[in-house]
Amino acid sequence: MHSDAQIIILAGGKGKRMGGEAPKVLTLFSGKPILENSLSAALELGLPQKPVVVVGFGAQLVKDYVGDRAVCALQESQLGTGHAVLCAKEKVGSETKKIIVLYGDHPNTKAETIRRLLDIHEEEKPAISMMTLRVPDFTGIYSCFNGFGRVLRDSNGKIVRIIELKDASEEEKKICELNPSLFCFNADWLWESLPKLKNSNAQGEFYLTDLVGMAIQEGRKIITSKIDYKECLGVNTPDDLRIAEEIILAK
Repeated sequence: MHSDAQIIILAGGKGKRMGGEAPKVLTLFSGKPILENSLSAALELGLPQKPVVVVGFGAQLVKDYVGDRAVCALQESQLGTGHAVLCAKEKVGSETKKIIVLYGDHPNTKAETIRRLLDIHEEEKPAISMMTLRVPDFTGIYSCFNGFGRVLRDSNGKIVRIIELKDASEEEKKICELNPSLFCFNADWLWESLPKLKNSNAQGEFYLTDLVGMAIQEGRKIITSKIDYKECLGVNTPDDLRIAEEIILAK
């Protein structure tokens, strides 16, 4: 099952907001580097192709940690998540038809969730299968999700667009269905589409999330499934780390 699937884990960022000189994905979470969660979850699926870990800042340190558990691809310049996935292309198997993208700074993504995403993609055969999450509001423990893109649907429940926070109206900011950027892509469509991404944004980066809008414009099929908010916590700052530890490790 899913012998034509492969996982790419993005682990190239410096994580300036974390402080320190080590790559962000090697920050310890519950005694292990954050990267260990995504890597272990990917390996738990037992796919025939090893995961591809995209390294960048502190590349050798991350490579040393990964060892022979994955194949590493180098992103020499950090030009965004879309660019990072493109850097992995040469390391992806030619027979790969489904590509899941995970993040090395997410300490709680589960193998069973990734498997569910693969199952949905296999069944529906869309251009993109993606997870969405719902929060009741953006206060308290949910405040860390305020920066996520909002999922806008039409009256039939079909995704119309993903609205990034900086582009959202006051009314759109209240939307509580969010995009955690956990995707499974049709590989042929992904490789065809990544070079078309534009970097006309404040960061001058090529964003993987922009592929959702591209698929919608092309009339491509997009399938969504729900994910628990605890699996979507990312760590960019010491505060994020503290919040993630409080939520995930709470007994």
